[in-house]
Amino acid sequence: MGEFMQSMFLNPSSLNRRAFLKRFGTASLGLIAVEKLLADPYAFALPTLPIRTSPIRIKGTVRSSGKGIRGVPVSDGVTVVSTKADGTFELVSGGNQAFVFLSLPSGYEIPMNPTGTALFYNPIAQDGDTMNVQWDLIKLKASDEEHGFLLLADPQTLDTDDMQRFHSETVPDIQSVLKSIETKSLFAVGCGDIMYDKLQLFPEYEAGVKKMGIPSFQVLGNHDVETLAQTDEAAAATFMRYFGPSYYSFNRGEIHYVVLDDVFWHGGGYIGYIEQTQLDWLKADLALIEKGKTVVVFTHIPSYNEQHLRMGEKTPSKSEVVVNREILYRLLEPYRSHIIVGHMHESEHLVDHGIRIHVGGAVCGAWWTGDICFDGTPNGYPVYEVKGNELRWRYKSTGESFEHQMRLYQRGSDPKRPDEIIVNVWDANEDWKIVWYEDGERKGAMMKGRGMDPLSVKLHSGDQLPVKHKWVDPVNTDHLFYAKVSPNAKEVIVEATDKWGRVYTRRA
Repeated sequence: MGEFMQSMFLNPSSLNRRAFLKRFGTASLGLIAVEKLLADPYAFALPTLPIRTSPIRIKGTVRSSGKGIRGVPVSDGVTVVSTKADGTFELVSGGNQAFVFLSLPSGYEIPMNPTGTALFYNPIAQDGDTMNVQWDLIKLKASDEEHGFLLLADPQTLDTDDMQRFHSETVPDIQSVLKSIETKSLFAVGCGDIMYDKLQLFPEYEAGVKKMGIPSFQVLGNHDVETLAQTDEAAAATFMRYFGPSYYSFNRGEIHYVVLDDVFWHGGGYIGYIEQTQLDWLKADLALIEKGKTVVVFTHIPSYNEQHLRMGEKTPSKSEVVVNREILYRLLEPYRSHIIVGHMHESEHLVDHGIRIHVGGAVCGAWWTGDICFDGTPNGYPVYEVKGNELRWRYKSTGESFEHQMRLYQRGSDPKRPDEIIVNVWDANEDWKIVWYEDGERKGAMMKGRGMDPLSVKLHSGDQLPVKHKWVDPVNTDHLFYAKVSPNAKEVIVEATDKWGRVYTRRA
């Protein structure tokens, strides 16, 4: 029995019910697999990624319409070089790296695999002392200074039922949204936990991506790893076979985007951690970006979040934050930085050390048990629109219009606050203004408070609910707002205004 399992059995009180049962369920699957492996050691063959161990000289060109493009960063994940005036580059890869890739420049189309995923990489040759690489990029017909992206956090499909919902609910919803967005320079980011350990379903996910019709970048999640692997490198092999390197960068308009792998698999589980090779690469990558520019980082595990505080715990779990985040923050200090993540299956916006962190609601909600996350956020995905160096965002609930930004509950929905109405404004942060009216009279700002979404309590409370995953429980959230309304009021209206002046209303 591994250290991870021992810690759970010896000290289960250190985990809340949801975390304990979820982790125990995953670990139990691992034990079953290990038992089979011991019974028949040749029944399992972990996939490996071809990685050469000897140095190789990589030469190549980045061009468009037959002409070289100057200043395009190219990397093997360790060394970063820039193309010369004629678009050529040369680097020596010291071995142990699987791909050579470029940081896609602004102003050009994002190349795609036949599956719709972004194609910005080339496997490093296994034979010979040299290899040649050429990228032919297509220049955009219009500027990408205005562009947008969809954050698809935690599709987390466990079985064919989950995948069917992804294809019948999420994919058509995205297709509809894409038609409604004015800007045509769009991409998606699968922000980790694409799978729920069943990596053989990756092709079904790719089929959904292809239907979306826009290029899609992928982030490695903790449920996208080979759970029988004993090292972090081996754990990511299947993911990398499908999607290329687990960390890289690209550019759109004035924004520099970075994808990082912060899931560190140690054989018996994982922690949020960015290993040194990746940090050194990031330092070299950012050295080519002008100070003061906007940098957007995508990771799966949040660098920091406050769920532990809402659960009454003093410190966060090492699997729910990046334990060496201060080093990442130091590298991002010279820039206007955003870190956009998934993992938590709830919505949260916060600022940590001057960096805005966006925790996106989950595509699968509470693991496809219903239509909401366990904080009441609907199944869905944030949609970002970018103009120059400014990001705007709002949440898109699957099956609803963009106007669906809150859920309003009548007086008495919370027995502890029987005289108050409750509104859950899942995308709210400190910039939102939430007010209420009684019979046409403005009464003032609603009070922000901590509590559980009443619908989540109804759907997720108890040892037998929800049916599919009984370990899912409602969680405290900080995006609830309360108002003590008159029992004689005939009409109550809640008005929520976001940072950019967009107004949403609901009637009680």
